[in-house]
Parts: sequence; C-alpha cells; structure tokens
Amino acid sequence: MGRKQSESEGNRWPCLVLLGITLLSSTLVYIALSVAFQPRSPSIMSFSQFGSVEGGIGVGDCCRGIEQLELWGPAVKWGSDFKFNSSDKCCEACKSMCSGDGPCLCNSWVFCGDKDRCENKFGECWLKKQKDPLSPDVQALEDKEKVIWTSGLVYGKGEGIIGLETQHGTIHLKLLPDCAPHSVAYIIELLKLHHCAGCHIYRAEGRGNSWDSEGNHIMESPLGPPFALIQGTLEAQGVTFKGIPAEACPSIRRGSVAWIGSGPDFFISLANHEEWGSVYTVFGSVLPEDMEIAEKIAQLPTTSDVWKNIQVSVLENPISLKLKKYEVMSLDIRAKGS
Repeated sequence: MGRKQSESEGNRWPCLVLLGITLLSSTLVYIALSVAFQPRSPSIMSFSQFGSVEGGIGVGDCCRGIEQLELWGPAVKWGSDFKFNSSDKCCEACKSMCSGDGPCLCNSWVFCGDKDRCENKFGECWLKKQKDPLSPDVQALEDKEKVIWTSGLVYGKGEGIIGLETQHGTIHLKLLPDCAPHSVAYIIELLKLHHCAGCHIYRAEGRGNSWDSEGNHIMESPLGPPFALIQGTLEAQGVTFKGIPAEACPSIRRGSVAWIGSGPDFFISLANHEEWGSVYTVFGSVLPEDMEIAEKIAQLPTTSDVWKNIQVSVLENPISLKLKKYEVMSLDIRAKGS
C-alpha cells in the first residue's frame, strides 16, 4: 500500500527542481568556457615524474606539495627533531622563514605523511634551502613508488621569476609553486631545455569596451567577445607531455596566467573575470609593469575565426616564445617587490 506523502516530502520536489536547474546552469557555463578557449591544435599532456598533489586548495593560503617526490639540499631544520601531523603545517613552517624583505631562509620542504610506510619517520618535516629554487635538487629513483616523501617549493620576493621572451618585449611571470606544484614542475622542465621550440602565442583579444584599464568590468557591457586575453601554448619539442592535474583554481584576475584544461595551452588575462568562476588552474601572475607588453600584443593584427559558434581573434603572425629564468639579484628592483 502506498504511503501518504507528508508535507515535507511535498516541499522536496521544488528544491530538487531548483538543484537540477543550478547544476544544469553550471554545466552550460563550463561548456561555454571550454568552447571559448578551444585551442587551435588540441593536445594531450602529462607530467609523469611525480605523483598526486597533497595539501590545501585555496590560492590565498596555498600550501601544496607533490607526493612521491623527495627534494634534496642543505637542511635548515632537521626532520628527525621537527615533526607535524600534516604536510600543510610543514609547508607553513617553511613559509614562515620566507617572509619579509630579506632572503628566504627556507625555499623547500620535505614531509613524510604515510604512517604505514614512513614508520618511525612519520611526521618528519625537513626544511631546506635550494641553491637554485628554479632548478631544485631532486632525489631520482627509478621506481617512484618507493619514495615515501612529499615535497614542495616556496618562492619569496624576487624568487620564482621567469620570462616569456617575445619580439615585443619580455613578460615576467611570478610562479606559484605552493598553489600549482605540478604546473611549476613542468615549467622547470621546460627551463632545463634552454629553448622552447614550438611555444608561441596565437590568439590575442583586447579589453574592447567591456573592461577598464585596471581590468574591471564596465557595467552593462558584454562579457565578450573580445574576451580580454592573449592565448598560446607551452608545448615544447622534445618534452613528453601528458595531463597536468587541476590545482588551485581561484577567480581569474588581470595578470593571471592559467592553463586551458590540463594544458599545454594557456592564457594571460587582461581583465578580471569573476564570471568564469573557479575553472582554470592559475600557475603564475604577470608582474604589473609588464602588462603593457601583453596589452601591446593584444592590439596586433588578427583575423576572425569561429570555434564552435564562438568568435575569436587569431594573430595573423603567431609570436614565438622563449623561456628564461632569473636570479634574484639579477632582476631589476621592480621584480623584487613581487
């Protein structure tokens, strides 16, 4: 025999309908964004050297590391006498030694967080100082499954700066290893090549009449096209590319550098895009003084194209990119404030 529907059950259906509408709207937004950023040459990518990501997810307080990775280097805190219950705490301890205007006393950390595998080493937090934080000393093992450690990098002021060299000037980026460790690990691999053959910018769209010079959206104006961005690829010849996992995905701000999907295609945003939500992994930010170079590129001659019903602007002449890393003391004073 059927049971009489209670009042609460009767009220449940409108809630379920609203939930369904919300989920459908979110799905449509994601699909629209995916189409808007469809790369001209879709490709697959992975970074198989390292394991999964461990740690927090908020970009403001990121403290992420990579499992099955052991960074070497001189210790500034010995883990045998310095222990925590989580990798976050180990990372935060390193960050506390990398604040203020002085040089970082700690720029890498190594933590053992698996009770079964770590045994008496469980909780050990080793704080270390890499000689070159853009070329960290990695303990390489043929079988990464044997690595019991989780490691991460921390970049202080003036550290972790790379340049995207173009014929129109160099766009300096501050990398975010505590928020996007897999992404930064891939960039570090590119830097080792001393070239970036195949890396280029192929799409450029200015702010139009929709965003002001500070990247703020102008009321009642459309949200694109144009979409206020420059887009390219960081897939270099000679590098095996697989998929970078989703990492910290904050709201896109003017100067944000983020992957499209799992890479290798990326974009630099010329505006604040709260309407895009938390979809894209942000792995760096452009130094404010260099946004004028990105703006200049966005004004270069383009041709119109349509990617699945979305109008985009493709550069008539794609711009080749070279990657360069910078030592803290060799970069001018503007970067030291980042």
